[in-house]
Amino acid sequence: MFKFLKEVVAGSGSGLKDFPYTIGEPYASAWGSWKHHRGTSKDDGSPVSIFSLSGSNPQDRHMVAGRNGVKRLRTVRHPNILSFLHSTEAEAADGPAMKYTIYIVTEPVMPLSEKLKELNLGGTQRDEYFAWGLHQISKAVSFLNNDCKLVHGNVCLASVVVTQTLDWKLHAFDVLSEFDANNEASGSPMLQFEWLVGTQYKPMELSKSDWASIRKSPPWAIDSWGLGCLIYELFSGAKLARTEDLRNTASIPKSLLPDYQRLLNSTPSRRLNPSKLIDNSEFFQNKLVETIQFMEILNLKDTFEKDSFFRKLPNIAEQLPREIVLKKLLPVLASSLEFGSAAAPALTVLLKMGSWLPADQFNIKVLPTIVKLFASNDRAIRACLLHHINQFGESMSAQIVDEQVFPHVATGFSDTDGTIRELTLKSMLVLAPKLSQRTISGSLLKYLSKLQVDEEPGIRTNTTILLGNIAGYMNDGTRKRVLINAFTVRALRDTFPPARAAGIMALSVTSSYYEMTEIATRILPNIVVLTFDPNSDVRTKAFQATDQFLQIAKQHHEKLNTGDNSVAESTGVKLKPGNAGLLGWAMSSVTQKGKPFDHAPISTANANNSQASTTSTATPGFHTSVCTIHIHLA
Repeated sequence: MFKFLKEVVAGSGSGLKDFPYTIGEPYASAWGSWKHHRGTSKDDGSPVSIFSLSGSNPQDRHMVAGRNGVKRLRTVRHPNILSFLHSTEAEAADGPAMKYTIYIVTEPVMPLSEKLKELNLGGTQRDEYFAWGLHQISKAVSFLNNDCKLVHGNVCLASVVVTQTLDWKLHAFDVLSEFDANNEASGSPMLQFEWLVGTQYKPMELSKSDWASIRKSPPWAIDSWGLGCLIYELFSGAKLARTEDLRNTASIPKSLLPDYQRLLNSTPSRRLNPSKLIDNSEFFQNKLVETIQFMEILNLKDTFEKDSFFRKLPNIAEQLPREIVLKKLLPVLASSLEFGSAAAPALTVLLKMGSWLPADQFNIKVLPTIVKLFASNDRAIRACLLHHINQFGESMSAQIVDEQVFPHVATGFSDTDGTIRELTLKSMLVLAPKLSQRTISGSLLKYLSKLQVDEEPGIRTNTTILLGNIAGYMNDGTRKRVLINAFTVRALRDTFPPARAAGIMALSVTSSYYEMTEIATRILPNIVVLTFDPNSDVRTKAFQATDQFLQIAKQHHEKLNTGDNSVAESTGVKLKPGNAGLLGWAMSSVTQKGKPFDHAPISTANANNSQASTTSTATPGFHTSVCTIHIHLA
């Protein structure tokens, strides 16, 4: 049994000395004589629900039934039954008398009646959500009746609560009893207690206490009647006041009406088994129910079924209530991806749903799953993550990127598939600003050095572009060691014209990082050579860059002649990035987030002069395309 605490506390104290939960504000409604409170764990602050039942006599019929409810809730486990966490009982002074209170702690839930007011659904969306909820409660009741041979005895709107993911769960087990049709001595003792909710919910045989008839009925007879009462209260929007009101069927959907009437058949043996309700009615055949059911058995579906489903899901999600999508479908989808049952197309859907969340909720509900997916061995998943990284990259902290994400992403630099290498390269435009200097200089630049001699000319070109874009995130020593060699020794001597053009523009954009002696001896000589390059676009950029660096040299000369000590003491000229004289550029096909410079882009439209392209081997699970690069002046 549960722990019994005794403590006398003056006034209206609860007598809970070691209770590991904090009791918060009560909800306006609860089942029977119970009070339903919001609560939190004292250990970690996680939310819970706390139900309390008080009485002046510990042997009061309600208290005895309440203890039965505690015992039953603790032992009966099912996905659609409220999850038990803790229970205790305490006594405390209440004036001259004593007050005895039973406490049950469960997963955080909300009374269904209050949740429906909060959701405020109407029309088709309301009916779809009711269908899903009734589907869950019917499964819970069927489990009790058919699998456990138990009778709940109090199925109604008040005995249903809603979780944070909008699932419906059955509770209120105070009169839960064994059903033993062969034992005439068994009179279902708990069911014989004072009816705890109201006589209007009692079927005729229970109102008459006809136990002989009850024992001859199927085990679901009483709870089938209760399901009928629940359906009436849901669609009428009002609490059942008297049994006769069940005959008013104006609010019951036509597709559900035949089964509603079978649930409330006056002959117990003819009442519909709850296990048959779901399959028997067209009412349960709707987009929301079908979508959730498919996702819950995703492991049993083949690849074709999964791909087809996830390609349709974005359109379906648009038609469903937004709150249900975010609180129910999104967590299921995230879990499916995390545990490997969902395919790459599901990631696109997850990001679409995640875009509907506020930033703080996205970081809590979506981002952790995305971070874990970077460790996936599924190439299609990795490609999809890299392709969409601009949608979530800014949300990841520098520590997460440096320690958890980059080590997995970096494997793509040496992938045998060119598309993966290129996507990995482009992802650095978002990730590099969050990397530590140790990772940039000790790891990233080594990978980029290899990609500058990659067999794919487009990848070589984009590597040069990336180096120019992330130069602002390198320290002075690293820039001095890397940039000029990367741009002059490799990029400017590349056989691919766009790669040479990218090298020229990268030098122009990073001009503020070079000393005057470097400009005069290492940069200008290499650029001037390209003023008679065979490619006209390269020649044009070479002339413009030559003019730019000569202008820098001229400014340096003039300042030295005027006796500018700051220039005389320095070996170089530091111009701020973004000067109007610099040539604009950016990485192809990637949204410009977090880049150090704000310039017009290098386009990746069809090439005019280079007539060169790179084609990657197709990777299973995602589409590839020809990468044709054309660089033009801003």
